[in-house]
Amino acid sequence: MFDRVFVNAVDADGAPLNLAVRQGRFAAIGGERPESGGAEIVDLQGHLVLPGFVDGHIHLDKSFVGDRWRPHRPASSLRERLAVEKQQLASAAPIAERADALIRQAASFGTMAMRCHVDVDATTGLTHLHAVMQARERWRGVVDIELVAFPQAGVVSCPGTAQMLDAAVQEGAQVVGGIDPTTLDNDAEAQLDIVFGIAEKRGVKIDIHLHEPGQQGIDQLHRIAARTKAAGLNGRVAVSHAYALGDVAPDVVERIAAALADAGVSIMTNAPGDRAFPPVLALRAAGVQVFTGNDNIQDAWWPYGNGDMLQRAMLIGYRSGFYTDEELRIALNMATQAGAAVLGKTGYGVEVGNEASFVIVKAPNAAAAVAAVPAGRAIVRNGEFWGDGAATSRSLFNAD
Repeated sequence: MFDRVFVNAVDADGAPLNLAVRQGRFAAIGGERPESGGAEIVDLQGHLVLPGFVDGHIHLDKSFVGDRWRPHRPASSLRERLAVEKQQLASAAPIAERADALIRQAASFGTMAMRCHVDVDATTGLTHLHAVMQARERWRGVVDIELVAFPQAGVVSCPGTAQMLDAAVQEGAQVVGGIDPTTLDNDAEAQLDIVFGIAEKRGVKIDIHLHEPGQQGIDQLHRIAARTKAAGLNGRVAVSHAYALGDVAPDVVERIAAALADAGVSIMTNAPGDRAFPPVLALRAAGVQVFTGNDNIQDAWWPYGNGDMLQRAMLIGYRSGFYTDEELRIALNMATQAGAAVLGKTGYGVEVGNEASFVIVKAPNAAAAVAAVPAGRAIVRNGEFWGDGAATSRSLFNAD
């Protein structure tokens, strides 16, 4: 009846959990151990089972993971930072190699899907996109990677970039990006006309980087929400970072949160270490989908990160002042179900009928896992132990 039965696990609340798998999918889930028949029995020895992690915002083309360490170089402006990045990337290993190394590292921590922002502009053309696509192909069936055509250098202020964004979407990018429409392009309406125009014409999603502060950023969010609602793109638009939400008074947050929820605009935050960021609980209470991602990892922008989304959930909780089990589970949700919903990942999660892919963590419950980020973990994909340590995982969890 079953191919494999994972027994003696615990769920997010610490309750007993047994998982039966047939043909790579969950066939039975519950507290009672099912009749296994001739199925292989895997004893998880009281370890915690979590859904695979989802990195909702990563830059695979920028990271130096898989290459040599480069000390961080300070910059006094965005344009200077872009110049530093260009210089450092020029001497780095090929994009496809570095992207492959970072995907491998993230996958080893249990990431099973990610949204990758890839630089696309009139200068680089589609070079970065093609390289990341090459790396993505190597991981097909292991890590689902959604690609964003990201205009790092601006849209209106970088002539020819609008055409490149459209070309990127035609070549397979599933999301069109934008960035700081007022600060970078000095023409919010023109940039948003282009980004929303491509999304409507090509039937793709939108994800806009928004670093603009205070009321300026709030005004931008209102523009994006209004355009999203008018275009009927509910559930297909995200704003990354949205720092302004952490700058303003609670009543201002309440009003913009209502507009974002009404339009179905999601918010991504990675809880950056040196900046105010969106108030997660207030946004969720208003009905806004809030998710997370690692953003930059060991690149020209900052030296931090390793690709572990459980660690990212901990940082979300730490910086948000989450102490209760319920709040810690919210941080985990942002790195799992919320991200999966934004990416549109189907068959996801520990439910009967879904793909039997999950992470096994040495922790008594989900809150404890977020708080401590235990290194002891193993990964199951489609009902099979996965990774270089698959044999070790079988021994660790006493597979029969």
